[in-house]
Amino acid sequence: MKLTTRNLKKQNLRTMKRHQSGTISAVTAVGELGRRIRDMGLVPGTAITIQGRAPLKDPVALRLMGFTLTLRNNEADYIQVEITE
Repeated sequence: MKLTTRNLKKQNLRTMKRHQSGTISAVTAVGELGRRIRDMGLVPGTAITIQGRAPLKDPVALRLMGFTLTLRNNEADYIQVEITE
């Protein structure tokens, strides 16, 4: 299947479901929080998969570059992801 922009849906990381995958398209956080997010490897072009969520939906565990990372929902709000349908 040829990947085109018609097959992609943009969504913020917080609203992704378990086992859903995508590629980070933008990190909108600025300042110290933006730097911290980028230092963790969450940069545009990085492929991610949602591993799961805590019982109260916060934090979210995601898989990227061979490791698992957890983020609070308020941090996940700043990350836009392109989801392949």
